[in-house]
Amino acid sequence: MSLNDVFMIVPSSPALSGVIWFTLLVIVLYMARNHAHRGILTLSEAIHNSFRLSARSVRLLRDLLIKRNRDVLLAQGREATERIIEREFERIDATVRKDLSDYPALHRHLNEEITAIDENFAGSTDVPPTPPAWVKAVEAVAKIPASKGDPTVGNILEDIHQSLVKSSTRALEEYRKASTKRHQLLQKMMPHWRNVLKALQQVDKTVNSLLSRSVMIDRLMHDYEDILKGTDKAQRMLSSSSMTQFFISGFVLLIAVGGAFINFNLIARPMSEMVGGSAMMMGFKTSSIAALVIILVEISLGLFLMESLRITRLFPVIGALNDKMRIKMIWITFIFLFALASVEAGLAYMREILMEDNQATLALLSDTGGVEVAKNSALWITTAAQMGLGFVLPFALTFVAIPLESFIHSMRTVLGVVAVAFLRALEWLLRLIGNLSRSFGKIFVHVYDFLIFLPLGIEKLIHNKEGGKKTADSSSSNVGGVA
Repeated sequence: MSLNDVFMIVPSSPALSGVIWFTLLVIVLYMARNHAHRGILTLSEAIHNSFRLSARSVRLLRDLLIKRNRDVLLAQGREATERIIEREFERIDATVRKDLSDYPALHRHLNEEITAIDENFAGSTDVPPTPPAWVKAVEAVAKIPASKGDPTVGNILEDIHQSLVKSSTRALEEYRKASTKRHQLLQKMMPHWRNVLKALQQVDKTVNSLLSRSVMIDRLMHDYEDILKGTDKAQRMLSSSSMTQFFISGFVLLIAVGGAFINFNLIARPMSEMVGGSAMMMGFKTSSIAALVIILVEISLGLFLMESLRITRLFPVIGALNDKMRIKMIWITFIFLFALASVEAGLAYMREILMEDNQATLALLSDTGGVEVAKNSALWITTAAQMGLGFVLPFALTFVAIPLESFIHSMRTVLGVVAVAFLRALEWLLRLIGNLSRSFGKIFVHVYDFLIFLPLGIEKLIHNKEGGKKTADSSSSNVGGVA
């Protein structure tokens, strides 16, 4: 007996069997209607509550992450601002020590110059000549009464006129000499004026530099106060700055990766002659691994050199060293880096020799010796260029530490923002699923009632008739009572 024969109540009529089974199913669903409704609504409410609690947990985690990102962002901004303010104060201190430390000597120099100018100016004063004594004598002679035929008065006046001419000439010469002397004294004042002007210009330049730096420090201190208060303005400023630093430092790191790739290709081939070209390690050529290790060691030495110079602060242990040990570490890392750069220059030269040998071998095999002669004419240019690249690139990769530090610090902020956005989306999705589960529960209840609409309709008609009878009985009893 097959499964269809079991469900076939009327073997001769499958349609009638289907109607009977549907009727039985509707009756069973109608009898279990209340329990089914409660079960569906309870299940949907449970799913809704579970997703709601999950969304609440995600929201709490998001708020915690936002607070954590805010603290990290403000801490990084505070540290960066403190470093900038510290360097500005160091520059002001250097300016004060360099320029204003000589202020006593400058003051003494200015006093000496001003004293010399004052003396020269006092010596160059134009003293008016004293009135001549012979003016009164002329007046006295002029009052003598002249008698006719007496030439005495005329002779006296003629003598006075000649003396007056001589005296005027002598006075004019003395005045010209005095003017020339005054002009010479004024001319001697010019170098003193220039020295005073130069000293005052230097003081003005120093003071203006200090004023500009004080304005910058005032602005930095204002930003630092906002960071300490944790204002929204400071947070937006730091977040925007972190995003900018992230993309810029990432772009610079990509350029550095390109330089490292060129450096790798420059030394990979000659390394195969040193460590063996056919040796393999973990599926890679040993020569390639050796070349990569050399480049990574150079980058590590560059990081240590930048840390020792206190340009970057990736390793607090190095920054905490005393100056004597730090200077020793600077020289040690520089010597190792210089040695590796020299080794790379030698490998680049070896690479050119290997290429020349390969070309010579190919020329011998193909019997075209003229090709070798044409290529050897400019061989020294490519050799020098490759050796220069091999020596310069390790030092260029040293500066990767600067964008790497900026990338690492800004990446924390960027990852925090991305994580917050992901948690927001996850919270929205969980709330959406929870609300949909409650709505689907109500929809399933309506679908359930739609399947048993016929018994529900009959039940509704019966309830309507019973309600009508109760209304009629109550109205008749009310009429009897009124009567």
